[in-house]
Formats: sequence, C-alpha cells, structure tokens
Amino acid sequence: MEYPIVSSYLILAVSLAFLLQSAAVCVYAERRIAAFIQYRVGPNRVGPFGALQPLADVIKLIFKEDVTPIYGNKTLHTVAPLIPVVTALLTIAVIPFGDGLFIVDLNVGVLYLLAVASLGVYGVTMAGWASNSKYSLFGGLRAAAQMLSYELPMGMAVASMVLFAGSLSLIDMVNTQMYWWGVFVNPIGFIIFVVATFAEANRTPFDLVEAEQELVGGFHTEYSSMKFGMFFLAEYMHVVIGSMLITTFFLGGYHLPFAGYYAHLLPEAGTWAKALLDIHVFLGKTAFMVFVFIWVRWTIPRFKYNQLMSLGWAKLLPLSIANFVIIAFILMVIHTYM
Repeated sequence: MEYPIVSSYLILAVSLAFLLQSAAVCVYAERRIAAFIQYRVGPNRVGPFGALQPLADVIKLIFKEDVTPIYGNKTLHTVAPLIPVVTALLTIAVIPFGDGLFIVDLNVGVLYLLAVASLGVYGVTMAGWASNSKYSLFGGLRAAAQMLSYELPMGMAVASMVLFAGSLSLIDMVNTQMYWWGVFVNPIGFIIFVVATFAEANRTPFDLVEAEQELVGGFHTEYSSMKFGMFFLAEYMHVVIGSMLITTFFLGGYHLPFAGYYAHLLPEAGTWAKALLDIHVFLGKTAFMVFVFIWVRWTIPRFKYNQLMSLGWAKLLPLSIANFVIIAFILMVIHTYM
C-alpha cells in the first residue's frame, strides 16, 4: 500500500483549484486554436493576447439576469447545473498525478470512476425536464440515450485494461504501464475509450444534446446567467477529466514512454524532483488530449442522431466485447503455457 508523499488534503485542495481554473484555460485555448484552424485572429482585446477574455466572460455572466421559466420546476431548474460540476469534482479523488501523489487509493477505483462519471447525465436530463420546454426536453432525452449507448463500450474498454493490470486500483493500472503503455498493447480499447469519452462529454461530433441548429441550445435553452455558466464550466471540466482518464488508462499516467526499461540508468532524483517530473509528464499528456478534443471539434461535423445510435450499439459495443474476449483469451494462454 503506497502512501501520499504529502497530505491528501493538500493534494485535494490543489487538485480542485486546478480543475476549476482549467475550464478558463480551456476556453481560451479553444478560442485560440479554433481561430488558428479557421485562419482568423481570435480573442485579442481583453488583456495581453486576449488572455483575460475568460475572466471577462465570467463577469458578463454574473451581471446577466437570472431567468427561471414560469411554468418550470424552479427547484430542479436551480439544482440541475450543480450536478455535472459536482460529479466532475468527485472523479479527481482517485486519479494518481505522480508516484505517491494521489488523494486516495481505492481498490475499486475503476468502479468508482465509472459510477461517478455516469451521474453527470442526471443534471442534464433534469435540466431538460425542469425547463418545461420541448427543445430542452429533447436535449435531456438525447443525453440519457447517449449515456446509455456509450457507457457500455466505455466500460468494456476499461475492463480490457483491468485484465492487463489484474487490479481495479488506478495506482496498479498506471504502474502496469511502466514498460508498455495501454495504447500500444490495447489499441482497439484505446480508440473505443476515446470515442466514448467524447460522447460522454457531449463534445462534437457527439453534441446532439445541445444541437443549436435543431434544438436552439438543447438542455440549457432556458438557462442564463451563472446557471448557464455552471453548465459551461462542467463541460470543460469533463473535457479535462476525460483527458486525465485517457492518460491514466492508456497513456501510462505519470510515466515517461517505456520508463521501466531505462529508469535504472537515470540518476536518482530526490522525492520532490521526482514529484515535479511526474506532475509535468501527467499534465503534458493531459494537455495534449485536451488539444485533441478541441482539434476534433473544429474538424469533424456533428453526427446525425441515427448515426450516433448506430455507432454506439451496432459497432462500438460488439467491437468492445470482442476485444475484451480476445485479450482475455490471449492472457489466459500466456499465463497457462508461459
């Protein structure tokens, strides 16, 4: 059993602060990258290089009027935006940021993550119903159907990595990838997990829950002011969390590529130097995946709803089950005869 090198409470406080601030950084990064892809300037008025634009957006949202539909459910309409934010914050508890840098090491950490990640959709569905708007209701129904469709292949992709680790602890899963990252030993599982993560985060091309051309704004059509801001915050927090999970499950976590082969050749670093290296490696991989999220949004058009359902049930689910069975068979043969 490993123990954190610093207090779990300190790691928790820093992690929550980072996660809350990461949304603002992602908003700025998305605007800049989108402008580069579309060959335009992007934010360049508020602060140097437009860096304070996210702060200006928050101030604007704070001073906007908070409107609640007259015939909607006021209580649920108010509570709904909090649920996606809270579920995103809860997932941070079991993610290892470095060797000994984690809040808690649960022996069922994978199950905890899958359970918590599936709760965020309740806020979206609740917002769609409580708004008493047909556009919002359609968005909430789409969110529920989308979650059910992609939660299963995501779970099977994670289960295939659990076979390699032989444990449901995320610490053990990361340490198993010291020699070979999960993306190399389980590329099909990696692709399935990335696609399912896009769908779970409601990011393009899976953003049918808010499809502006069809549903005006979907589940948040009737939201304004900081209630809308909470949904906006939750979306980018889920992008960051999704990138962290991809890093943890398939990109070796805080380990450098093939670190197990040459770790003994490197000079032994002090505890804090090693911690800083681990954090920078982990955040570097996470930042790259966030960039991929943004890149895909401004590159691939939105799917039609029948295409989204067909991809989840007719393609990803059978493929994830077949991948799990094949990996289980190969590992059984290896452990039996070698």
